[in-house]
Parts: sequence; C-alpha cells; structure tokens
Amino acid sequence: MIPGVILAGLGSSQVLPAREQMAFTLGFHVILVPFGVAFTTLMMMANYRAIRHDDAEALLIAQRWSKVAAVLFAVGAVSGTVLSFELGLLWPGLMGRFGAAYGIPFGVEAIFFFLEAIYIAIYIYGWKRLRPWTHFWTGLPVVLSGIGGTLSVVAANSWMNLPGGITLRNGNVVDVHPLAVFFNRAFWYEGLHMLLAAYLVAGFLTAAVYAAGMLKRRSWDGYQRLGFLIPFTVAAVVIPVQIFVGDTVAREAYKMEPAKFAAIEMLTQTRSDVPETLGGYLGSDGKVHDGIRLPGAASLLAGFSTRTVIRGLDAVPAAVRPKPELVTIVHLSFDVMVAISFALLALAAWFGLVWWRRRDIPASPWFLRCSAAAGILSVVCLETGWVVTEVGRQPWTVMGLLLTRDAVTTSGNVWFFFAGTVLVLGSVGVAAIFVLGAMKRRWQAGLDRGFDVPYGPDQPLEAAVEEAAPR
Repeated sequence: MIPGVILAGLGSSQVLPAREQMAFTLGFHVILVPFGVAFTTLMMMANYRAIRHDDAEALLIAQRWSKVAAVLFAVGAVSGTVLSFELGLLWPGLMGRFGAAYGIPFGVEAIFFFLEAIYIAIYIYGWKRLRPWTHFWTGLPVVLSGIGGTLSVVAANSWMNLPGGITLRNGNVVDVHPLAVFFNRAFWYEGLHMLLAAYLVAGFLTAAVYAAGMLKRRSWDGYQRLGFLIPFTVAAVVIPVQIFVGDTVAREAYKMEPAKFAAIEMLTQTRSDVPETLGGYLGSDGKVHDGIRLPGAASLLAGFSTRTVIRGLDAVPAAVRPKPELVTIVHLSFDVMVAISFALLALAAWFGLVWWRRRDIPASPWFLRCSAAAGILSVVCLETGWVVTEVGRQPWTVMGLLLTRDAVTTSGNVWFFFAGTVLVLGSVGVAAIFVLGAMKRRWQAGLDRGFDVPYGPDQPLEAAVEEAAPR
C-alpha cells in the first residue's frame, strides 16, 4: 500500500527498495482488481440477457468471460498473496505498532476472498450442470464478495490516510474500535471512488478488445457487437458519476488532507485566489516552473470561491514536508488522471449521442480507434489515481502517526527480495497472457464448444439455450 518512486535521500537505506517493491506489486495487482469486482458483473449481465431473451450469443459471451475471470482471479490471488507477505516482511514497524487496527480490514477481506473463490468455482462448474436460473444465482455472490473484498482493502488504505478508531498511550495502541477503524473518515468516498474506477477499467478495457477486433475485420457481427456494447455502456454510464465523485474526493482532501492537496496543486505558500496549474514542475528552489495557470481556479474548485484559502506546503513542518520531486509526481499524476477522465467522458458522450439518435454504435473508424485506446488509458488513469493517494501521503505511512522510515524493515537485502518478486509476478503475468491468447485463438478458430466437463451430465450449447428459454 506504499507505492514508491525512485528517489534518494529518504532516510533508511531500506526505504527505497521497499517502496519500489510495493509500488511494483500494487501496480501489478491493482490492474487485476477490476476483473474480480466489475468484470464479473459484466459476465452476469451477459448471462442474464442469455436467459431472459433466449440469446445464444450472450450465453457464449458469458461462458467465455467466466473463463477469463477464472484465469485473472488466479493471477490476482498470487499477486494479492505477495502483497500480504510484503506488508509483514517490508513494514514491520507498521504491523508491529498498528497491526491490531490495520489488520481488521484485511481479516474481513480474507473472508470475502474465500467466498469469492468458492462461488466462482461453483459458478464455472455449474455450467450445464444446473438449471439456468439456479446457475445464474450462484454467480451473484461472486460479484458481491468481490465488491466486499475491494471495500475492505480500501478501508485499510483510507485508514492510513485518516487513521481513527484507536486509543494510543505512549505511542502504543491500547484500545481498538473495529467499526471505527473500518468505517473511517475517508472510507465512504474513497471506497466509492475505487469501485467506480473498477467498473471504468473493466468496461473500457473489455470493450477495447472488441473494438480492436472490429477494426481488424472492418465489420462486426452480433456477437462482437454485443461483446462491445455491454462493457462500453457500463463504462459510459459510470464515467460522469466518477468525475463527480472524484471532484468530491479532491474537495475532501482539501479539508482533511491539506498536505496532499497542496502537493496536488503544487502550492508552496498558503494563500487565496490560487490558480489551477496544468503541467509544470516544482523546482528545488521552491518555485513552480512551466505549466499553464488558470487564475483563481484551484480556490474556486476547492471552496466555490476564488477567495478560498488553500494551505500550502509552508504549513507543513519542514521535517515532514514532501520533497519537490514527490510534489511534482503527485501533481502530474493528478493532471494525467483528470485529463484522461475527461477524454473518456467525451468518448462516452460521442457514443451516447449516436446511440440516442440511431440506436447503434458510431460507424466512424475513429470511434473504434478511440475505444481501443480507451482501454489502456483507463488503466493509466487507475494507476495515476493510486499514485496520487499513496505518494501524496509521503513521508507518512500512517498519516500523522508513523513515518515511512520508521515503518520499514532494518534487516536483510530488500533488493534481492524485490528482484524475486519481479521474477515471480513477471512469470505469472506472461503465463496469464499466454493462456488468454491461446483461449482467444481457440475461440477465433471456432473450436470452443462452450464448457466441456470431465464427468457428470453434459449437453450441447443448443440444449442449454433451449432450456433457458422462457416457458
């Protein structure tokens, strides 16, 4: 949960490799989160359409997406397990002092993880073994447990940003209020922000695969069209809501996390009528260089008035003031996140306008090109959002209570551990890409017959569709 950037002079010699390892692992894992949370929702939407409308193409999509979900769930289980071990091995200061509180959300997350694993196995095994609606209902716990697990992890992270629910005596935790820890002051808006981000990434990234296929073939059939429409429609509906929620999150940061907000705005001196700076960087001289300034816009967005006072970095004690290079990273990451969000909003508006007028996908090849690019851009948006919330908290691990240099391990060579982590996750990632590529080639060759089962009852896909038809 403590992403890093390559920076020297952070205190302990272990801080740099430890933060780099957490940054790599979390950056890898967070891409998989939307597929455990939101992609399974898309799968269930296709399944519902297949049963409700006797749609064989939707049924085939649901079956294939369930296979993809199973592969990515397995990869996510590996990277999530690595993250769990890293918390204890790399950050004993965090777990030793605050494990009684910090461990509560992770304990809840473990329950949701096992529920998700159980029900995704039941759902996949249940194809052709259960009646259609019975099988459909076994998939809903997969979605709900994925949401619950994600919210649990966000609860742990938001607690680091705004800790509460604990009683300290001589710097040690002597009492813990579990509900106050889990439902901390930042939980609700950070949790909603992450859930919406998951649906954006799953929607745009899944649609991007079908958009690329349409571009390659220069046409689309009903299967490709439906495979594009389900995820893209979800993402298009979510993006305006996410922008509104993101604005709320930024305003809460202004109120509750002034140091982070000062880094976002790259503001060195407390003042009113603060301009919104697009781009640029904060130099070692404490001055903002380059960038485009919109007069008064930052104050207006923070407090609905250009007279709103924003606390700058000068309000942060020098001993814990973030370094200029960290401030620049947070600021540019925020700019990239916002820019991509509005670009995705424009793409969603394009789709919405054409659909409202013609009930069809925009015919322009440029729309498909933009839709294909939107998948990668949504991932970049997700990653930069995490950089803002995590790097923006530095140099604190638990805001106001525990510095990162005091949380890191003091034993062993973390660089070797980091290299091993890159090797493990890299090989798992390559294997996942290979498996998904093989599945795709099999589907394109028409060799996929739905779900073959090693034993037990079986039936052709056509029979499953007939059974799903409403009586």
